[in-house]
Amino acid sequence: MAGIFIFVIIILIFSAVIHEVAHGSVANQLGDPTAKYAGRLTLNPLAHLDPIGSFLVPLVLYWTTGYVFAMAKPVPVNPSNFRDRKFGEISVALAGVTANLILAVIFGLIIRFAPWHVGFVGSSIYEMFQWVVYINLILAVFNLVPIPPLDGSHILFAILPGSQTEFKLFLQRWGLFIVLFFVFFLSGFLNPIIQFLYQLIVGAPLMIM
Repeated sequence: MAGIFIFVIIILIFSAVIHEVAHGSVANQLGDPTAKYAGRLTLNPLAHLDPIGSFLVPLVLYWTTGYVFAMAKPVPVNPSNFRDRKFGEISVALAGVTANLILAVIFGLIIRFAPWHVGFVGSSIYEMFQWVVYINLILAVFNLVPIPPLDGSHILFAILPGSQTEFKLFLQRWGLFIVLFFVFFLSGFLNPIIQFLYQLIVGAPLMIM
């Protein structure tokens, strides 16, 4: 059990790191080099780890809800540098989600088409790849929830009309508390979406729950 937990944390950390690097890379391509100058366009996890979001949060969630989620330190982004601010904010917000979906699809297709179940080694690798797909789908789907500081909030704020400034300020002020409430009490509503996407990609139901 401890070995599985450690492996899950490792997948979570590297998936979250790739998520953040994707944000910074797209921002850099769209005219904002802030993340680049901050040294955040690297896959070295030491540049991205956050003691609370990368270790404490996944530990507490796993042991209290069975849900796995982790966060790396958000890469710094200055939307004022984007050539097209609205397009830039949406693109950067979607970059992390897209990176996680790509990872899920790659490993999911390997599960789907590779000849598995050939002894203990094959079954173990099969389970490991299942975790990679599952965790990256969690990161992708959860980050689309439109509550700060999740990526979905940046998409929401980019398309909200100016008349919704007070609503935006409310979400920014209380977003972290709303996210925590969502994680502990409402995150189960995301499971059917994650299960559907998993089966769509892999062609078989998730077997590690």
